[in-house]
Amino acid sequence: MTSSDDGGYVHDPSAFDDDGERREEADGPADDDWTDRPVHPADADREFDRRGWILVAVIVFAFVVSPLAIVLWPPDVSYLFALLILPLVPAVLLAVTAVWATTRP
Repeated sequence: MTSSDDGGYVHDPSAFDDDGERREEADGPADDDWTDRPVHPADADREFDRRGWILVAVIVFAFVVSPLAIVLWPPDVSYLFALLILPLVPAVLLAVTAVWATTRP
């Protein structure tokens, strides 16, 4: 017994042509077309461009500037701010920048 909302795989013979290849759907190519012609890593666009240099600047900020700011912060500022909030900003900035720099549009 098969229902249309079972969420599992349902074989549809009309989705394949006579050679056994999946037909392209109306909204674009089939999901597994990328396996037919994969891009070699050497041919991919992997240059160290503006995104890489921004990531390097954020790393320097997170590992050099921020710890110096924590050490040199005036002692009259609260302990909570100096040791919890101040390190949180470069950590979040580094995480967001790393994800942004490594994803390609």
